[in-house]
Amino acid sequence: MEPAVIGARLASSVVSPLIRKLFLTGGPGAGLVDKPIRVSGLVSFRGEKRTLSDKDLHKISEELVRRAAQSTGVEDLLPNFEKRAVANAVADSLRVMGTLDMDDVQAVKLGHLGLSRHLRSQSNTATLGLSSDAVTLHASVMNTACLHILNFFTQRSTFVPRTLLEQSRSIEELTLKIDSLIARAPSPADGPFEDRYARYIAAKHGRLSIFGLDLSGSPESWRLDTAYLSLDAAGDATNAVPALLSADHVLAGRNRVLLRGVAGSGKTTLVQWLAVSTAQKSLDEHLLYLYGLVPFVLPLRTLTRGGATLPTPDEFLSAVDCPIAGLQPPGWFDRVLRSGRGLILIDGIDEIPEDDRSDARRWLQELIGTYPGNRWLVTSRPSAVREHWLVSDDFAELDLAPMSRDNVAEFIKRWHKAAGISDQYANELLRAVRAKQDLGRLATNPLMCGLICALHQDRRGYLPEGRKEIYDAALSMLLFRRDRERGVYKPGSVHISEAHHIQLIQKLAYWMIRNGRSEMDRTDAVELLRQALPTMPKVAEQGTAEEIYRHLLIRSGLLREPSADSMDFIHRTFQDYLGAKAAVEGLDFDFLIANAHLDQWEDVIRMAVAHARPTERTRLLTGLIRRDDASPHGMNRLHLLAAACLEHATELDPAVRAEVQQRAAALIPPRSADQARALTEVGPVVLDLLPGPREPASHEVLPLSEQSRAERQSLVHEAYFTVLAATRIATDAAITVLAQYRGHPDLRVRNELVRAWSRFDTDTYGQEVVAHLAEEQLYFPVSNMRELRALYSFGGRSRIKISGEFTTADFVNACRTDRLTHLWVEADMGRTWWWLHSFPNLRSLTIETLHPHIDVSTLAQVVSLRTVRLPEETVTTGADLLPPSMKIVHERLSAV
Repeated sequence: MEPAVIGARLASSVVSPLIRKLFLTGGPGAGLVDKPIRVSGLVSFRGEKRTLSDKDLHKISEELVRRAAQSTGVEDLLPNFEKRAVANAVADSLRVMGTLDMDDVQAVKLGHLGLSRHLRSQSNTATLGLSSDAVTLHASVMNTACLHILNFFTQRSTFVPRTLLEQSRSIEELTLKIDSLIARAPSPADGPFEDRYARYIAAKHGRLSIFGLDLSGSPESWRLDTAYLSLDAAGDATNAVPALLSADHVLAGRNRVLLRGVAGSGKTTLVQWLAVSTAQKSLDEHLLYLYGLVPFVLPLRTLTRGGATLPTPDEFLSAVDCPIAGLQPPGWFDRVLRSGRGLILIDGIDEIPEDDRSDARRWLQELIGTYPGNRWLVTSRPSAVREHWLVSDDFAELDLAPMSRDNVAEFIKRWHKAAGISDQYANELLRAVRAKQDLGRLATNPLMCGLICALHQDRRGYLPEGRKEIYDAALSMLLFRRDRERGVYKPGSVHISEAHHIQLIQKLAYWMIRNGRSEMDRTDAVELLRQALPTMPKVAEQGTAEEIYRHLLIRSGLLREPSADSMDFIHRTFQDYLGAKAAVEGLDFDFLIANAHLDQWEDVIRMAVAHARPTERTRLLTGLIRRDDASPHGMNRLHLLAAACLEHATELDPAVRAEVQQRAAALIPPRSADQARALTEVGPVVLDLLPGPREPASHEVLPLSEQSRAERQSLVHEAYFTVLAATRIATDAAITVLAQYRGHPDLRVRNELVRAWSRFDTDTYGQEVVAHLAEEQLYFPVSNMRELRALYSFGGRSRIKISGEFTTADFVNACRTDRLTHLWVEADMGRTWWWLHSFPNLRSLTIETLHPHIDVSTLAQVVSLRTVRLPEETVTTGADLLPPSMKIVHERLSAV
């Protein structure tokens, strides 16, 4: 039995009378006429009504220590002088109650262990020099004492009536929550089916394919709850969405979200995570808004397979080949959606042909119009849908942010742990990613990180330099080296060379690209192989088209069958890469150029430039920039696409390179979020084209004319969107560009600069950019201790935003407490706020955690505080205990 438990049980008859001596006896009454009396006003050893002397307090402490020492078995282990020292320490800790600025209800809410920790933390010098046994005894005594202290509080005459009154104020809130949960409960007739459907969702989407893990002898997939890495989503600072938030919380507080992300950025993984978390009801406190919902995972590539029309709600399950679709009770889907219990996850708008997307939008609008009260998440590649594509339908639009340095480090560590590889390889790779810019700028999404990890392990630490080289090495690893090194091939089995593997699979890839498909009917794939086999006699003699297809499916590691009748690539990136190779080998340049304005062809064009020879690159790039049949908007896209291709043009006519850069430069600086996003897709090469901030041509004395105001506003927009583009290209070269804007006065520009800190090296970016930003109205976000310490070295800041996990002690100790006047808390810092009294000049507190209920009563201890800002929907308690000088404001929070 734990010592504290023994002490509490054995000491009850003795401890209770001792504890009562620490407090004054109170009269009857509800304690509601005036403010509740603080604990400091209840103790008997201080104040005008003092009845307990300091000597008496020490006697009580000595008796508590003696009883506890006996019950915990350390009576004979500690010398008398150390037991006396423990008694002195207990007296010091109990004496803290004389300055405790909380009432009895708040103390009870804190719990006896929480109260004990608090009292001990405020007298932490009391145990200096004591042995570990003595420190343990001190903690045991305080835990036992606090248990009896709280028991004494609950028996006071004023406690019960006052808590009943406070509880009655929460009845309406509780009723609403219960009604909401009841509304989300399935009917008895639907319950068994929903339980079975939830198990199906958890099984189908509960594993995550981590690229390259199978190459190390580990399973090809990993449990989603173990492998999932939460990334960030970025919102446009012009709308009400927080500038940066955890991607798995994008539906918290909003019912409709369009989420953009580049290939491999984790969109589909996020869909899986939300679906499985909802189905398993394995929800942390931040995801409780998903409780009781029913997830529908709708990959558009599957829904439109074979030219199929988009399904009605009663066809949702059958359209994705759910084996229990026929078992759903009659009218079940309607009952779920009418009650607002649906979580509709529509994945991959970009994976259907561009001409079909307007039909998909109408389909979505009809669904929302019929069943408006549900939650909707739509994902897409950035270039597939224009800015504000669904804003008129009340969708918030967000972008998956590139992986930060910490994200990359965490991914690499998890990958190696899952693969059973020593930390030495992980640490070597981390050093390489941080030391080599070319490698670091590739490791910005989970797909590329997985490729890099697998290649690093497979090649014993040697890594290719560029994107094309990484893809080439990955294909070689998947198609040939894996089977050869595992000794898979046996006499009589199908044995296809690496070159023939690639030739066959790239035919499938190019057919899918030309036909605007992300999936292919199995029969079409076999027929295409049948047509190709006569040109490859060494392959044809080893089996029929069906047998060769089965071999490619099982052994290549690139193909999979999402259903019994269809085939696709494990990732769209490999389809585009191999399709581009087939197009170049077929000299299909005119066809590539003619389709380059379609977003589905963008990555194909870029990879085609990588595969092409120098003269072929010239033909492709000049064809892109000199097309004259596109709209002005289409021409802009083509010019930026050509600029993006320069990254892959290792050898190119200098005149062609210069012309491409000149055409792209005409679109710089960007003037919209779409243009900034397009420049980001160009990659690091665009950093050489981005200008520094421009001054307005007019220098009129105020008041400015309308023309001058418009000019200044235009320049501010240019600066903001330039910074927006550069911060998304998270390489060290971007710091040079961004540093030019560190003196810009506009708050949006400064906010974008400071919130990009976590994407770069903490010290370098901090010294070059963050340290120089004007503080006026700007919150400086800190996501880890390195950033917080950097702010300290800069002299501290008056406004700080906590966006990462800190303990309250770490945050307080690493801040210049006298500087802080405005604090924004975005992370979970616990449920009590007494620790803020350490900041004597704190005047404004913004709390943006996802807790639906916040108790603000402990803020009464922060005497300097004047304003507390909370989200509109947050329910607060304890506001009646705050002083009149402190104002609670509920509003839609915005960083700028």
